[in-house]
Amino acid sequence: MLLIKNGLVVLETGAREADIRVEGEIITEIGDSLDLRVNEAVIDAGGKVVIPGGVDVHTHMDMSLGSVRVTDDFHSGTVAAACGGTTTIVDHMGFGPRGCSITHQFDAYRKLADGMAVVDYGFHGVLDHVDDAILGEVKSLINEGITSHKVYLTYDGKITDGEALRLVERTSELGVMLAVHAESDAAISWLREKYVSEGKTAPVYHAMSRPPECEAEAVSRITFLARMCGNAPLYIVHISSRLAFLSLFYARLNDQKNLFAETCPQYLFLDDSLYQMEDALKYVMSPPLRELKNSGTLWAGVKDGHIDVVATDHCPFFYAKEKQLGKDDFTKIPGGIPGVEARIPLMFSAAKEGRLTLERFVSLCCANPARLFGLYPKKGVIAVGSDADIVIIDPDVRTTLTKDMLHENCDYTPYEGIKLNGYPVVTISRGEVIVQDGSFTGKKGRGRFLKRGLPDLGAGS
Repeated sequence: MLLIKNGLVVLETGAREADIRVEGEIITEIGDSLDLRVNEAVIDAGGKVVIPGGVDVHTHMDMSLGSVRVTDDFHSGTVAAACGGTTTIVDHMGFGPRGCSITHQFDAYRKLADGMAVVDYGFHGVLDHVDDAILGEVKSLINEGITSHKVYLTYDGKITDGEALRLVERTSELGVMLAVHAESDAAISWLREKYVSEGKTAPVYHAMSRPPECEAEAVSRITFLARMCGNAPLYIVHISSRLAFLSLFYARLNDQKNLFAETCPQYLFLDDSLYQMEDALKYVMSPPLRELKNSGTLWAGVKDGHIDVVATDHCPFFYAKEKQLGKDDFTKIPGGIPGVEARIPLMFSAAKEGRLTLERFVSLCCANPARLFGLYPKKGVIAVGSDADIVIIDPDVRTTLTKDMLHENCDYTPYEGIKLNGYPVVTISRGEVIVQDGSFTGKKGRGRFLKRGLPDLGAGS
């Protein structure tokens, strides 16, 4: 048994000082001045903030891109997550052999994660085509806890508009969530060819070949397709620009239902001036970083509820190795950055500085992702009966983010030098303290696969 005393606990009803009792893996009591029981361990959280364990629903662990593989596997990546205050991930599986089934990748990813992950985990299905067999799997995999799927509107594994219509019709019938990487493939291909033909191959041209218009066009297109199919549940990943945000806002303004938006810390804290730096390769991702004015719109959405989730799109590569493949040609740079460990510290610091409330911070990073991806109320909330996934943050810690303090298997952090107000000091997963003062104390493989329920389509901000 474990008793957490005297902390400022962020509950669904608001933040208040309270004690939390944990028995086994479950929260069993929340109250004022709870009495200590025999053989009960105590953590004094006086002066600290107590939140639900973070839920990151956009990671890419151990993913192969063919010629390269991300540098965090399910062990190193989830250790990093835990040290940063995240106790649950839902990983976006990578593409398998062209035309393979969803089950093929599900089986492959279970083998990658089982015995490796240190926090609990689930998977989004990934589709590179849509046919009768795939539509059948979308239904049958609900019983296996796969209640969301990911499609791309660009890259080699993109689906067509016709396939998207078939898919959103099916997901609308079933109540399954469809996550979409929305960028216009035709526009990107045209711009890439144009810049390469002109000899413009520096990293900055990666961003220039994927302008905000490419993102906004694809967001608008997929939202209209979903609307045509009964307002199919739709989750737009990594919104990066004002134009894309406005496309979503327009759809909601016109009474589109079941439409949810995610952004990531990189689009809130970084901007495209980094593409002018000598180490610009570090910051290549898709969508790319944007002009600073875009982050102001995203922060407004984070604060007022028009953005529902902050996730990471954690997809690390070594700057000294994989990223160097594209030093002379932006089309060869593997896209992605590390971030699973920095999300909670960055967003808590923003809350401490008044950019959003503590309650909004917890909604964005814990409760909303849990609700939207079928994990609530076991995850994402401090409540009686919920899993005892709890993070204690010391708001008085003043630190500067550096690569050396992080546990991600990467040789840099894109957030190097950002000053933070507050930092996680204890991470508890299902009642077990697995991180103490920056040191991981849990066991490899202790994380469990989560059979997720259907999304709560009344959730969101």
